[in-house]
Amino acid sequence: MPKRSIKPSCDQLIDMMSKPFVIIDKDYEIRAANRAYRERYGVKESDVVGRKCHDVSHHSDVPCSQHGEHCPLEAVFGEGQPAQVMHVHYDSKGKEEYVQLQAAPIFDANGAVLYIGETINPVSHTEADEPILIGRSRPLLRLTSILQRVAPTQTTVLLLGESGTGKERAAEYIHQFSSRSRGPLVVVDCSTLGENLIESELFGSEKGSYTGSTQRKKGLFEAAHGGTLFIDEIGELPLPMQTKLLRALESGTVRRIGGTDYIRTDVRVIAATNRDMKAMVEAGTFREDLYYRLTAFPVMLPPLRDRKDDIAALAEHFLKHLSDGDRHLPLSPEVIEALLDYDYPGNIRELKNIIERAAILAFEDSMRPEHLMLEGLARTSLAQPSDDLIVRRGRLNDQAVLNALDKTGGHRARAAEILGVSERTLYRYVGRMKKSA
Repeated sequence: MPKRSIKPSCDQLIDMMSKPFVIIDKDYEIRAANRAYRERYGVKESDVVGRKCHDVSHHSDVPCSQHGEHCPLEAVFGEGQPAQVMHVHYDSKGKEEYVQLQAAPIFDANGAVLYIGETINPVSHTEADEPILIGRSRPLLRLTSILQRVAPTQTTVLLLGESGTGKERAAEYIHQFSSRSRGPLVVVDCSTLGENLIESELFGSEKGSYTGSTQRKKGLFEAAHGGTLFIDEIGELPLPMQTKLLRALESGTVRRIGGTDYIRTDVRVIAATNRDMKAMVEAGTFREDLYYRLTAFPVMLPPLRDRKDDIAALAEHFLKHLSDGDRHLPLSPEVIEALLDYDYPGNIRELKNIIERAAILAFEDSMRPEHLMLEGLARTSLAQPSDDLIVRRGRLNDQAVLNALDKTGGHRARAAEILGVSERTLYRYVGRMKKSA
């Protein structure tokens, strides 16, 4: 009697995989989860099979695409091709963790996509659980989704946007979640270097190649070998250097100043600028061929005024990293309201400076709106908000002032403390009350 051929089941096959793996259908329903997945997340098969993937991984009632993230399931079912993205999931303890998802189509007999198979690679942070991009506003989630798509590739990225929008942090995010994350992230700011110095910095120099050159020097391209080179303010790069940069990008080789040999480097370049690159090309101050080489994947970073939902989280993040800054946490509703009233022409960098100054002015006291030095709003003194601004926010009204003075027996300094304003502001308000009486 011939032996019957026994085929392994789907569960047996996926249990052979060493990384967490799930099979999901077009309706976002998890159809199978392997042993590595169950062990990592501390669940039984019945805890996840039959549930929606966005419910399990994101604790959300709707797909992640509705929160601004790039959904690998929708990409695979839509294009029939594998997809790779970075996501934020919840671990077995309910804490957020970054994961790299590799999704591939599983076809039926007719070649249509029936399911996706998704491998989950948890990514450890360089700083313990410290996110690179702070906030959960829609503009930031859209940005994160774009960065997730490009991070696993080797594509050159051009980061665009106003000064202070966090382009270096975006570059760090791309590097951290790329295959080069174990390599170096090297940063160069073209705006701080002269034409002669920037050539030496980027490409290196041989001993004796110029006056004062006493030894061979490796350039930043060589230093970034196996990793990422972030060129900030690339619009400041002189035209002769643009030609040499284009050659380095196209050939993957560099030549040191005074050298004769070309050195091969394995470097991914991310560039950034706050200037209008297209206008520079038209004006002849930036090479058109380099422009098109850099704009293979342009990313526009949103200004802070367009992501105000992130302001409180950013402000508290900056305070946590200040010496004794946590004494001012959590921020009061009045301080948050004052921060939200401002448009931040200097973006995140300006918010950081405002918070640092406010912490110094508040010292051991509670942080209050009058400690915020917001350049766009009129100030009666270095750390004083205008009386009109305080009144507009509802901080002072006639009844509140009378109640505070009554509680303190007319002592204006103590009344000002109760009201959360300076004594000088209270004097002015009382003067207004008398004039209008």
